Amino acid sequence: MFTGIVTDVGRVRSLQKRGDVRFVIGTAYDAGSIDLGASIACSGCCLTVVEKGCDKEGDWFAVDVSAESLDCTTLGNWTSGSRINLERALKAGDELGGHIVSGHVDGVARIVDIRPDGASQRFVFEASEALGRFIAPKGSVTLDGTSLTVNEVEDMPAAGADGANERRTRFGVNIIPHTQAVTTWGMVKAGDPVNLEIDMLARYVARLVQKD
Repeated sequence: MFTGIVTDVGRVRSLQKRGDVRFVIGTAYDAGSIDLGASIACSGCCLTVVEKGCDKEGDWFAVDVSAESLDCTTLGNWTSGSRINLERALKAGDELGGHIVSGHVDGVARIVDIRPDGASQRFVFEASEALGRFIAPKGSVTLDGTSLTVNEVEDMPAAGADGANERRTRFGVNIIPHTQAVTTWGMVKAGDPVNLEIDMLARYVARLVQKD
């Protein structure tokens, strides 16, 4: 489990395709303190450490990613040099600064607008209606591993004139300067895809009230 509070911005040092894809990720974490088999959230995806080390470029760890994960997340877009948000797994007694995050990505949202809003930046995202039904104003959402508070939600009509295309949901969040500085949010642009995990409490509430 995680909290959505990013504690390092890692860099993809290399990738190898061999059935699954192995990513080697450079990090400021002390590799000696990372156990093999430990879970690390990488831009919101819970991945298992399969190798680790330290060399002249610094500390690093490696993770294997399946074809399913590559297809359902933004990880298939990672290349050598890609910057990614990192968070180590929550330990008993740790401060819960964000909200409970599983690291199981539900889908991919897309940035449709970024504009100044006071000292912060207002980001507007678009997601499928199927995921949008779990997103509510003042609720929590995890985007690229970052716990964020939703400001507003708007359901959009289907794009196709015949209504055949899937309806979409747009929602906005504010990201403060500190968060932009210590995560990848200062590097993104409109049009970029991001990993989306809905609030697990919203998921269970929706299941409980679902009609037969």
